[in-house]
Amino acid sequence: MPSPSGCSSSPPASVSPASVPPAEEPAMELAAHHHRPVTRDADGMAVASFVLGLAGLLFFNALLGPAAIGLALLALRGRTARRGRAFLGLALGAADLAVLAALVTLNGTVSWNLG
Repeated sequence: MPSPSGCSSSPPASVSPASVPPAEEPAMELAAHHHRPVTRDADGMAVASFVLGLAGLLFFNALLGPAAIGLALLALRGRTARRGRAFLGLALGAADLAVLAALVTLNGTVSWNLG
């Protein structure tokens, strides 16, 4: 029975419910648009680990060594394409801590000088 405005409340007979496309869930749509590759971030962490480990051999080895180790482990966990660089960062971070341990043992301090 038509409503007072002349429109019926049921869909027309020519449109079947199967021909109407289902509504997409907004959560699925948002996830598809904001997908970022994990390997790109992991590659950046591998490079940062290498740079921090290398710089840590010269200065701030108490801070840069553990940072290099942490970034290298995160990069390896993130399946980086630069595994060699991540392993170098891990080794350099460990070397930073070895230099720190040697300085503390030999000089009794965490600083060093060339003269």
